[in-house]
Amino acid sequence: MLCFIPILACITATAVSASIPTHNNADQIQLPLVIWHGLGDDFQRDGLQELVELVETTNPGTYVHLIHLADTGSSDRQQTFFGNVTEQMENVCGQLAADPILSTAPAVNALGFSQGGQFLRGYIERCNNPPVYNLVTYGSQHNGISEFQSCKLGDWFCNSAEALLRSGTWADFVQSHIVPAQYFRDPEELDQYLEHSNFLADINNERAIKNEAYKKRLASLNKFVMYMFENDTVAVPKESAHFAEINATEGSVTPLKDRLIYKEDWLGLKSLDERGKLDFRTVPGEHMRLEDDQLKSTFKEFFSPVDSVIVSHSPGLLMQEPVV
Repeated sequence: MLCFIPILACITATAVSASIPTHNNADQIQLPLVIWHGLGDDFQRDGLQELVELVETTNPGTYVHLIHLADTGSSDRQQTFFGNVTEQMENVCGQLAADPILSTAPAVNALGFSQGGQFLRGYIERCNNPPVYNLVTYGSQHNGISEFQSCKLGDWFCNSAEALLRSGTWADFVQSHIVPAQYFRDPEELDQYLEHSNFLADINNERAIKNEAYKKRLASLNKFVMYMFENDTVAVPKESAHFAEINATEGSVTPLKDRLIYKEDWLGLKSLDERGKLDFRTVPGEHMRLEDDQLKSTFKEFFSPVDSVIVSHSPGLLMQEPVV
């Protein structure tokens, strides 16, 4: 999945000044929002800056943190293609824990676009400090990708990564250096995937030894919302956005609830669902083609001010364990 238009190119928003978390009244608090962008994007992109403005316009007083893996846009974009995702995750865990506003908030909300969605889920499972209250993902490859898409002509980063991807997906070098390879998952190559996957097989708890901390932390969410793009041809299969399994030969789709990962609750998804905290949403259009009305609706529904008592007594925060 190496060719897509950087997110939110169509968004327009009125500029507002940055703000910090506030209590809207004595009983409500506006939680900070953490955003992780997708492949080929960077934190300095105009579309993301406009997104921050849209968040602040929709929910005044929201402190927004754009996750970045470098100090410049070009370097940040490079690291969406090249890098060890496990090491990148450690970087982000430290980045969020060190932020003076995020680290002192009772919780944060999280929004992930494309690969940023499964990476934020990985953050929750591996550290979750500060803890995430609501997680919303758009077009994220929670069950991996089974195809690599061709790059646009002239995109050096993309073409270089694609060449290495096609040279040997399961090679140790590729799995530790090429980002999309680390969430590649072909159901017809499960043995190789389970043996060599550097990232996805771990955070999906698919190996024989399950990490109970992953399950407990993900189940601690107040809400986990997964949006799938109805006409997505970039993230293959598109149903991965809903954690579904696809049989490419038969063309059949196995929904999450019919899979062992749900039935045996490897990740806490069943636990979330039984609490009414797991949502599957579908939006029209292609991958990451989002209108501002759709985003405003999401911001209002999931990132609006919340009752401070509810946050402090939510099942999720009470389930948190010290991160070591």
